[in-house]
Amino acid sequence: MRAFVSRAIPEEALSIVRTIAEVHVWPGNLPPTREELSQNIEEADGLLCLLTDKIDGALLDAAPRLKVVSQMAVGYDNIDVAACKARDIAVGNTPGVLTETTADLAFALLMATARRVVEAENGLRAGEWKTWSPMQWTGPDVHDSTLGIVGMGRIGLEVARRAYGFEQEILYSGRHRNYEAESKYGAEFVDLDTLLQRSDFVSIHTPLTPETRHSFGLSQFQKMKRTGILINTSRGPVVNQVELVEALRTGLIAGAGLDVFETEPLPLDDPLLTLPNVVLLPHIGSASIKTRTRMAVLAARNLVAGMEGKPLLHPIL
Repeated sequence: MRAFVSRAIPEEALSIVRTIAEVHVWPGNLPPTREELSQNIEEADGLLCLLTDKIDGALLDAAPRLKVVSQMAVGYDNIDVAACKARDIAVGNTPGVLTETTADLAFALLMATARRVVEAENGLRAGEWKTWSPMQWTGPDVHDSTLGIVGMGRIGLEVARRAYGFEQEILYSGRHRNYEAESKYGAEFVDLDTLLQRSDFVSIHTPLTPETRHSFGLSQFQKMKRTGILINTSRGPVVNQVELVEALRTGLIAGAGLDVFETEPLPLDDPLLTLPNVVLLPHIGSASIKTRTRMAVLAARNLVAGMEGKPLLHPIL
């Protein structure tokens, strides 16, 4: 059997696939183009891909032997799941293994944005630190504040656990109640409007679906406190980025910490890069060595199971 891996991943994961298949790993630092991806899966029985690879019906038609698409990520909006199902191709992802690491990053973004960490460091490097000043680079406290979590799934729950240690009041909204969050961390289930109005910090942890795309825009920012800070470590298109820029420029909200964007990589001429009241990270929510290795291993195991015609460890379908 043959497998194509669309980016270099840890050898620990590749060795799992090599036990049953000939493995070709894309050698470039950038993703393969659509044409290159198509060419490399023509004879493949399995594909291990990333969020950067668009998998649709036309691409799948070029790979008649393909049995499984294994995504090294939790999200899978880059994959046409219906097209895979119609061709009897299994699809898997890697949930669970990145939960705590992503929650760490979300809380780090929250703290860095609130305490103006990046702005202060840049000021120090630029020689702006002339003396200790009573109000220079001041920001809101994180402890004893109110945190609103939009989407209390695995990652939202871990963010709540961290917030509990900072004695934050925790509000949450979503499609379903999370009784563990309520019993362990005192989280209060409220509608989204109430959460926006009461929260000092709003942290988004929803998947990207047709319903959640641009679910945060001007209407939502208008309901937030003018001192409010938005944190997004979910998916970029959940937030209307044009309207976020306007809200930050006009002081409608005080700041934002973003690890994800509508277009990735973030273009160097994007207006977000001109704003002082944002902290911007290059989609590193799961970027610890341990977690990325665990993601790769799980993706490899999904791939092997699918190629052997066995149930995937974490199937999407």
